[in-house]
Amino acid sequence: MENSPVANSGFKKAPDWTAAIAAYEWIQQIQNEFGSSKNFRIDKVVYNGDNDITEFIKKTYN
Repeated sequence: MENSPVANSGFKKAPDWTAAIAAYEWIQQIQNEFGSSKNFRIDKVVYNGDNDITEFIKKTYN
């Protein structure tokens, strides 16, 4: 996800949560555009280059 907009106010209060919401919305958009496929898989989600929120998203949205 490149340059997805994230609300600054939310990011300052809870950066991982705000980034996870934006990532999840982006993932949903991709699934809607390309259809659900058994081959579709997200392996890793990071923001700002090194903040890994993969497990946070898995726990929150599964």
